[in-house]
Amino acid sequence: MKLPDYNEERKRNRETEFITVNPTINQEYLGKKYFIRTYGCQMNVHDSEEIAGILENLGFIETDSEENADIIILNTCAVRENAHDKVFGFLGRCKHIKETKNKDLLICLCGCMAQEKSVVDEIMSKHKYIDLVFGTHNIHELPNILMNLEPGLNIEVKSNEDNVYEVGENFKRDSKISAWVNIMYGCDKFCTYCIVPYTRGKERSRKSSDILKEVRKLKELGYKEVTLLGQNVNAYGRDREDEISFAELLEEVAKIGIERVRFVTSHPWNFTDEMIDTIAKYDNIMPYIHLPLQSGSDRILKLMGRRYTQEEYLELFKKIKSKVKNAAITTDIIVGFPNETEEDFEETLKVVNECKYDGAFTFIYSPREGTPAAKMQDNIIKEVKEERLQRLNKLVNEYSNMNNKKLLDKTVDVLITGVSEKDPNKLCGYTDTFKLVNVSSGKRTIGEIIKVKITDAKSFSLDGIAE
Repeated sequence: MKLPDYNEERKRNRETEFITVNPTINQEYLGKKYFIRTYGCQMNVHDSEEIAGILENLGFIETDSEENADIIILNTCAVRENAHDKVFGFLGRCKHIKETKNKDLLICLCGCMAQEKSVVDEIMSKHKYIDLVFGTHNIHELPNILMNLEPGLNIEVKSNEDNVYEVGENFKRDSKISAWVNIMYGCDKFCTYCIVPYTRGKERSRKSSDILKEVRKLKELGYKEVTLLGQNVNAYGRDREDEISFAELLEEVAKIGIERVRFVTSHPWNFTDEMIDTIAKYDNIMPYIHLPLQSGSDRILKLMGRRYTQEEYLELFKKIKSKVKNAAITTDIIVGFPNETEEDFEETLKVVNECKYDGAFTFIYSPREGTPAAKMQDNIIKEVKEERLQRLNKLVNEYSNMNNKKLLDKTVDVLITGVSEKDPNKLCGYTDTFKLVNVSSGKRTIGEIIKVKITDAKSFSLDGIAE
C-alpha cells in the first residue's frame, strides 16, 4: 500500500459513481457476539452504526464486553497521536484475550488509521495476531471479506475512492431519539496539518433525494433530532453541477418537520450568507454552530492552509451572532503549530477574548505522517506548548462558564436523551444550543423535549428541574 502523495491527492477525479448496496443476510454467524470500540469524530461513530448493522445481518449479536466477543472491531481515528496510542494499547488487551481465553477470536482494525501506510507497516511487523485490517472505503465489502477470510493477517485497504455507497437503513443506530445522517464524504481542503483528505478521500456529495428520503423515514420512526454529517458539510453540492447547495439542502430538511436539525462540521471558508439566513429562518434548525478557528494568527493560518484571515473569521462570527437569535458558537483550536511564536499565540487569545466561545476543543499540534506540516521544522519545546494550552483552556473555561450562567433561573427546552452519567437518579439531555443538562425528572420523559428550569451552571454542564 503506497502512502498517498500530497500533490497527487490534490488531483481529484470529479466523476462519482452512486452504488446501491443491499444488506447481506447470512446466518453463518448466528449467535456469535461482536464488540465495537470507536475512536474519533461523529463520522466514525456513524460508520460504527453501519458496521453494527452489517454484523447483525450476518447473525452476530452485540455484547458490551470485549471479554465475551467472538469478533472485536476497533474503528479508529488518525487525527491525533494520542488516539493512535490508545488504539495500540487496547490491541494489547485484545491479544491477551485471544491468547488466554478465545483462540478463535477475530481482531479487526478499521477506520482512518487503517488508511495510513505507517500503521499497516507497524501491524505487519509487530501485530500479526490481528486478523483483519480494512479501510474507510471498504465497509460495504465487510460481509464478503469476513466470509472469505484467510488464516493470518488479512489487509483490505483502498487508498482512494470515487464512489458513494447508498446503504439505505442498514444501520444499527445507537439512539432512537437522535440520528446521524451522512450528506457527504471526504474533504478537498487539504489543511496542511490534516490527514483526513488522504484517509477519507475526495469530497463526494450524496444525492439530495436520498438524503431527504432518509430524513423522512427517520421522522416516520419518531426521531426528534437529525444531525447532517460530513467532514465539511457546507461544501455539500460543490462537487456536482446537478445538486443543490448546502443552504438549500438544510432548508429542505427543515421543511420535513423533524423537531431539531443540526449539522457538523463547517469550514469558515464555505460558510455563506445563504446558510446564515436559512438557519435564522427556521426554528427547528438549532442555533448551535461549530466554527473551527484553529489559530488566530494570520501567519499561522496561512501555514495551515486555512484560506481565511483573522479579520474574515471575525466578520463571519459577528454576522452569525447578529442574524441567528441566541446563537451559541463553539470552535477548535490548535496550540503549538510548528514555529508558532508567543505573538502568534497572543493573536489566538485575542480572538477567544473577542468571540467568548460557548466552548472549544483545544489540542497541542500532533504531526501526521504524509501531511505537509509534518515536514515543517518545529522549534517549540514541549513545555511551552503545554503552558500555552493551559492558558488557553483557562480562558475558554471562563467564557464557557460565563455563557452557561446566563441560563441560571431560566426555563429552556431540553431533549432528554437518557440517564445521566454523573447521577443515575437523574436524566440528561441537550438544549437547543447543545448544552448538556442533568435533569431531575421521571424516566417517562426520555425521548421528549421538555421544559427545564436551570438551577446550577458549571463550565461543561448545567443542572435543572423539569417543570
